[in-house]
Amino acid sequence: MRTIFNLTMRGLVTVLPVALTVSVIWWAIRSLELMLRHVLIGLDIVSPAHYWPGLGLLAGFLMLLIVGGLVNAYAGRLVLRYWDDFLGRIPFVKTLYGGFRDVVSLLPSGSGDKRDLQRVVLARFGEVRAIGFVTREDVPVALNAHGGHDWVTVYFPMSYAFGGYTVYLPRNLVEPLEISVEDAMRLAITAGLTAAGSHTGTP
Repeated sequence: MRTIFNLTMRGLVTVLPVALTVSVIWWAIRSLELMLRHVLIGLDIVSPAHYWPGLGLLAGFLMLLIVGGLVNAYAGRLVLRYWDDFLGRIPFVKTLYGGFRDVVSLLPSGSGDKRDLQRVVLARFGEVRAIGFVTREDVPVALNAHGGHDWVTVYFPMSYAFGGYTVYLPRNLVEPLEISVEDAMRLAITAGLTAAGSHTGTP
C-alpha cells in the first residue's frame, strides 16, 4: 500500500508542474484572445461571422510590430517623450503610469540597452547573504546626504509571492554572482528548493 502511495505521489509531483504551466499559459492566451476579439468586433474592424480563432492574437502582434517600428523612429521617440511628459503632470495617473512604465522597461526591448536587472549580486547583511538584482547603479538624490554617493539599488524578490523589497546598499556590500538571471530568480522565489543551474527533471 505504501508503495502505491509513493508511486502516486511521484507521478503527481512529475505531472502537476507541467499541468499548472500549461494551464496558466493556455489561460493567458485565451484571455488575451477574447479581449482582442471584443476590441476588433467592437470597433467594427471585423464581423463576428468573419472572425476566426487566432485573429485577435495576430492583430495584436501586428499592432505591436507597427508601434515598435514607429517608436524606433526619431519622430516616434519624440511623440513618446511628449506623451510621457503629459501623463507625468496628471496627479495619480503619473504614479500609476510611471510605476508600470518602470517595471515594463525591465523587459528586453531588443534595442541594445543594458538592463540592470540582468546583474545578479550577493548582498551581505552581517553574517547573512541574500541573492538580489541590481535595478539601478545609483540611488535617489535625497540619500546622498546619508552617504549614498556610492550606493546601488538592489531588489530582493520574495519566495513564493509576487513581491519583494527594494534596498539601498553601499556598493562594497554587494558582489557579482556568476549565475544567470533565470537561475537566480528561480532560486530566490522557490526558497532555495531549486538548485541553481540545475535542469527541471524527475525527482
